[in-house]
Amino acid sequence: MTGRDYLAPDDQRVWSLPVGFLRVPLKISLLAVLIILNGCQTLQAVTGRALPPVGYSIKADESSQPPKIEAQPALPAPVAPSQEAPPQVAAVEAAPEIAKSPLPHEGVRAALLAPLSGPNAALGAALSNAAQLAVFDTADEQLELLPFDTKGTPQGAIDALAQALDQGVDLILGPVFSAEVKAIAPLARERGVPVIAFTTDISALGSGVFSLGFLPDVQVKTVIDQAQADGRVRIGVLAPDTELGHAMAEAAKAEVAKTGGQLIKLQYYEPGSTDLRPVAQSFADYAHRKVALAHDKDLLSGRKGPAAPAEMAAMPYDAVLLPDEGTRLKNLASLLTFYGLDLGPVKFLGTMRWDDPALAQEPTLEGSWFAAPPEAPLAAFVAHYVKSFGPLPKTMTPFAGGAYDAVALAALLAKKGAGGVSLANLTDAQGFAGVDGLFRLLPDGAADRGLAVRELIKGGSREAYPAPEKFTPAVSPLPH
Repeated sequence: MTGRDYLAPDDQRVWSLPVGFLRVPLKISLLAVLIILNGCQTLQAVTGRALPPVGYSIKADESSQPPKIEAQPALPAPVAPSQEAPPQVAAVEAAPEIAKSPLPHEGVRAALLAPLSGPNAALGAALSNAAQLAVFDTADEQLELLPFDTKGTPQGAIDALAQALDQGVDLILGPVFSAEVKAIAPLARERGVPVIAFTTDISALGSGVFSLGFLPDVQVKTVIDQAQADGRVRIGVLAPDTELGHAMAEAAKAEVAKTGGQLIKLQYYEPGSTDLRPVAQSFADYAHRKVALAHDKDLLSGRKGPAAPAEMAAMPYDAVLLPDEGTRLKNLASLLTFYGLDLGPVKFLGTMRWDDPALAQEPTLEGSWFAAPPEAPLAAFVAHYVKSFGPLPKTMTPFAGGAYDAVALAALLAKKGAGGVSLANLTDAQGFAGVDGLFRLLPDGAADRGLAVRELIKGGSREAYPAPEKFTPAVSPLPH
């Protein structure tokens, strides 16, 4: 089965892109929010340079007065391929040695591969805008950024990579879609040029191809671990019968087993169903518990003297993972509560797809937890982007933040001097801190992340448990 990127609400992609870094004082910067967190590398913001049009080679020493920038219109959702479950990567091959560029140049020459034309051009524009901000905020003359148009297709990505390699690039940032990443990976590996893509398909990664996407296991691990820390060890999982639903459920199953908890029940449901009552009744074991209640009432009625009223048997769950979204999630939570899941003893758990103001209007979800990037650094980045380019739709924020931080990583590597773009530096086990929080690149190409746990409250959500400030234990870098 071929892996694909996961999709967000209304067929919008769930992108999880990179984060930024550089060594600065332990204080959040308004523009880049970059700090040294117990060894994590963070990124310094520098402002005041003009933004050239997309398509030009961008270097940090090309400064002038900023032009007036008109506000962008709302960006439409990207056109996404069909979903299929990504197979697990069984083994990680040694990444190829990073080659020396055939074209002599100083510093680091990085290529941004993005869909600058075609049906996903709006997405490409957001990536390019954010990348330009990063160059002028964080880089010096040691970094040169070259944008190339993938057109959002595998062939377009291959053509863009060929052009980039002809220009002697040292590092590839992008592309976005799984099919594009798989198309360029063989040639990039052959030429020894590392790739930091934005896909959420782990099957596209490995052997020098990385991604900064938010994968299901990272999100699920965050909320499951917090539930366990809160003493909620009996876990239930009720997930849609979709690619993403299965990925989330399997991640929960693995994490519960790893942490010594109990997986009480794992159940799937048809996402297209218009009546979720049978699903909720089945998961809550309502019919059996109702019969047991009637039996208890009969026993109590035959006793002499006063007797306590019979009650429905308690649910066997301490927490229930509901990896869904929108109206379907609200309906399901309401039905589960109706059929006996008491919101006090049972905590509903969710993922980044719960970052939706509409969910805060559902009383049965109040007090529930979901995983999310730390709020402060991302909010600072969005304010910076809006000041330069105008409104940034919330659905596009992960794209823009990821592009910004991917370029920031390139800037950091460039400042390390000769040999800065190395597998050892890319896979620094202490990780990096940026606009989406703490992250590190792993040997299989995926990104480990430090996420916060947010709690739904009336009218919104709050950060109930902050994101971690460092990774423990450390991981080994890729072989090189």
